Amino acid sequence: MKKRNGFTVMRKLIGLVKPLAGFMVLAVLMGLFGHLCASFITILGGYAVLFLLDFDTSLTLTVITVCVLLFAVLRSVLRYAEQACNHFIAFKLLALIRDQVFRALRKLCPAKLEGRDKGDLISVITSDIELLEVFYAHTISPAAIAFLFTIVLCVFIGRYHWLLGLLAFVAYLTVGIVIPVIISRLSGEDGIRFRTKSGELSGFVLDSLRGLSETMQYGQGEKRLEEMNMRTDILSEEEARMKRNAGRNVAVTNAVILVSDLAMLFFSTILYQSGRVDFSGVLIPSIALFSSFGPVTALANLGSTLQNTFAAGNRVLDILEETPAIEEVKDKPELIFQEALAEHVTFSYDRETILKDISLKVPKGSVIGITGRSGSGKSTLLKLFMRFWDVSEGMIKISNTNISDINTGNLRDMEAFMTQETHLFHDSIKNNLRIAKLDATNQEIEAACKKASVHEFILSLPQGYDTPVGELGDTLSGGERQRIGLARAFLHNAPFLLLDEPSSNLDSLNEAVILKSLQEERENKTVLLVSHRKSTMRIADTVYSVEGGRMS
Repeated sequence: MKKRNGFTVMRKLIGLVKPLAGFMVLAVLMGLFGHLCASFITILGGYAVLFLLDFDTSLTLTVITVCVLLFAVLRSVLRYAEQACNHFIAFKLLALIRDQVFRALRKLCPAKLEGRDKGDLISVITSDIELLEVFYAHTISPAAIAFLFTIVLCVFIGRYHWLLGLLAFVAYLTVGIVIPVIISRLSGEDGIRFRTKSGELSGFVLDSLRGLSETMQYGQGEKRLEEMNMRTDILSEEEARMKRNAGRNVAVTNAVILVSDLAMLFFSTILYQSGRVDFSGVLIPSIALFSSFGPVTALANLGSTLQNTFAAGNRVLDILEETPAIEEVKDKPELIFQEALAEHVTFSYDRETILKDISLKVPKGSVIGITGRSGSGKSTLLKLFMRFWDVSEGMIKISNTNISDINTGNLRDMEAFMTQETHLFHDSIKNNLRIAKLDATNQEIEAACKKASVHEFILSLPQGYDTPVGELGDTLSGGERQRIGLARAFLHNAPFLLLDEPSSNLDSLNEAVILKSLQEERENKTVLLVSHRKSTMRIADTVYSVEGGRMS
């Protein structure tokens, strides 16, 4: 995780407000006038006391009463409008941020997300982004309101005597800035630790749910639960530490406010005794200060909670600012598939060399097979043809063009990739198939399923193609999921098929049907086929062996 200080995180998060700057200005103005109305209701009470004591206030009791009633109504209306505007900004921005995060994840996938904790990513996308609502709805405009409000009240109080205005400024500054900064620094990295451990716990829970059957099978439930409880206790300790800091923040803030109120009363009394101000110079400044800590107190209360919010913002910014390993290519001429070629390809992942000096030619209309032991780099080679990663050395070409110079969309249209593990979304079979071609007709879907030897099975289900597959396709067997994955590849109708162990979970009969379909399609398709099965390799024109990252 990239470390950023609070001001950097705040500056970057504020930068996201630009599309809604007009609404933010409106919220600040309504908040400012709302707080002024609230304070001047009390201040006008002081003027009423002066009027009753026969001081010259230039305000009659009728005017004061009307103004109090008017300010009371305005305060409620402006408060509602300010909160509505702030929450509109917050939730609109959260939607925009989620959209940006998903776009960023799409660019980072799969190279930068390989091996990442999926539970931690889910925590960022959900709870971390949700926490930013505190910042956008209850931090930006309150900070601007507190700044403008402080200026107005300091000028108002300073009209009676500059020393009283200065005292008010010091009080506001201490409560609104000094205390939150000190509390924030004392909190250190509590917020970052809490968000990180929260993400780790989410990942552990997700992992536990996915592996529930294995945990039960081997009697590891108690151990898993013990680990989960330990992680929860650690997270609770972090949260308790943050709440203690928040409690100290409130206690110190209230103490400073009380001292400031007493100081205003004390110094204004001394000025009154020395003849520098009259009685109104004691009453009005004191009442004004007593009733005006609302905006700066809101900032003071954020001193500890913002640690958690900024930590969440830091994790979100990590994703938004992450540089993709593979940049998307656009604005290049569109190509038609002719052949595929790997020239002296070497690829290393995390300093480990996976493939070394691999050369391979896949002519149009051919079926090329690749065999080798697990971990020899066969699947990695297919991913390099898909340009999930860039090669370390050498070159991969499609239609005699380096794939790094082919539009990414064009490359994906020319290739259909079936992985060893078919991922199925929690949706119907039909919608899972349509991922390969969103506008596919029912006839096209059925034709693809027949080629993958899965059509008859789907028709045997209670709802046919509308049957839900459950989360991660857990209502289907491995072979059924694999055939649906192969049907996707057929439905995509790309000229270049990259198949990674397409028959590993199939019986001999279904394997034969699928191989027959590949044979029938070979006039229109070019196939790069990875498999351990000798029976699968019988349809290959040429078979290469990969051992230890080298090809023979």
